[in-house]
Amino acid sequence: MEECTADGDSWDIAIVGAGMGGGTLGHALARAGWRVLFCEMGHARPGMAGTLCDVYPEQRFGRDPDERKALLRAAGRFERPLIDESTGRKMPFVPFIGSAPGGSSALYGMVLERFSAADFEPGACHRGAVDANLPDRWPFDYAALAPYYEEAERLYRVRGERDPLRAEESLPPLGQAPALREPARALAERLVGLGLHPYRLPLACEFVDGCRGCQGYLCGSSCKNDSARICVEPAIAEHRASLLDDCEVIELEADRERVTGMVCRRQGKLLRVKARRFVLAAGALATPSLLLRSRSADWPEGLANRSGLVGRNLMRHFVDLYAVFPKQRPSREWNAKELGCNDYYHRQGEKLGSIQSFGHLPPGSVIAEDLKRDLHQKVHPAAGALFGLVKPLVAPFLDQMFARAMILATIIEDLPYGDNRVLEPDESEAHAIRISYRLRASEQQRIQTMRSTMKSVLAGYRHLVIKQAENNQRIAHACGTCRAGMDPRTSVVDASNRTHDLENLYIVDASFFPSSGGTNPALTIAANALRVAKQLSEQGAKGGAQ
Repeated sequence: MEECTADGDSWDIAIVGAGMGGGTLGHALARAGWRVLFCEMGHARPGMAGTLCDVYPEQRFGRDPDERKALLRAAGRFERPLIDESTGRKMPFVPFIGSAPGGSSALYGMVLERFSAADFEPGACHRGAVDANLPDRWPFDYAALAPYYEEAERLYRVRGERDPLRAEESLPPLGQAPALREPARALAERLVGLGLHPYRLPLACEFVDGCRGCQGYLCGSSCKNDSARICVEPAIAEHRASLLDDCEVIELEADRERVTGMVCRRQGKLLRVKARRFVLAAGALATPSLLLRSRSADWPEGLANRSGLVGRNLMRHFVDLYAVFPKQRPSREWNAKELGCNDYYHRQGEKLGSIQSFGHLPPGSVIAEDLKRDLHQKVHPAAGALFGLVKPLVAPFLDQMFARAMILATIIEDLPYGDNRVLEPDESEAHAIRISYRLRASEQQRIQTMRSTMKSVLAGYRHLVIKQAENNQRIAHACGTCRAGMDPRTSVVDASNRTHDLENLYIVDASFFPSSGGTNPALTIAANALRVAKQLSEQGAKGGAQ
């Protein structure tokens, strides 16, 4: 097996995944002089030959499944099915997550919000959820992360307004963003009239002429500040980091104390990566799956899994969409994420989440194909086939209807439960990621509370609720599957994001979240990566674990 080293020596650090966590960490360490290697399963990047930008790959789907996979890959999307086994039968679906430099940040709507101080003390916020696996607090608090939030906001060039409900924090101003368009401005005025506190969402966006927001697909206009553009590419071009794309990590090799190597498959060949430290940042689904399949005599239950918690406590935000039909039709040129409101983040002792502009929905043809699949899987194959006959008529109707709408999203916090989890890989399924996840009554109640709240907020507007919160296949913002904590018996990584069990293995994607918060996690992932990078830099590239 060929070995991948840095000039014949081990890399200072090898990072699996080049998304918001891995990309930000790698950039900071490369700037500090570390020899950094990114290992990324995908390859698509704007400007790269064969990359699909500014369009959903589903718009070009045909009948050939291999062609579909190629289109997803060209669009920086995860191409392999996940298997949902929550109902006792296998339900395969391809999740809407990134798989290329930038990870899911290459697809995101660019909202970079801070968690609140209370998010770091989840036990006090959900006292009624007696069966949830909630810690009293994170292993570090908001104050410890605050300077790194500010650094991340500067790094990703965030523009917009601060949440007026957090005025007491005296946070530094963000860069200037365009004014709200008329439909959003009118809605903001209504919210103010209800005693609420709307504001211009903070976006990691350059707002170039003709910017469309690029919600859900790669941006070809040098507008979206994702981790590939901001961190990975500069780390390579300016700080001598290296990237192995088209590189699937098969397993980690380890003795009882250290990771000794990483076995990858690249261009049909097996490759072993040698490094002093290893970082997992492949996302809260792929990271625990890799650990669970890295079994050995020393690690029969999976690597770094003496606690038995690797893969457990899977959380996903509950997201519903609201198509609001204002008197003035929204502009198709700019209908990106504009408006935010957090008045229901904490409500009468109950924690719900945030309200945000969503931006454009996917084209009607993509929505119609999703409806067909849902009918096939959840009702009956015949229902899906019947809908397929009318789909050519439904798609243009959906396009016409949603062109008149301003889309809002509610993001509701999920709670951790030990049996909501990424399951051990099934060898017969070619290492497919398997999940099991079910809603509790307390979560269903909070979803209904938010829906009732939105009905009151939108009274007087014609609107349509697009219920997505209960759908496991809309696995938004997955997190929690390798949780951080002080006690090795009840957590996988420590306050420095190093695994309790292995001295040179770190996890910096959303897997480490002890709770999910009620807003977009990307800024918290990036800020924490900068915090971990600072701690590692103080140890020195060759110090610590050897």
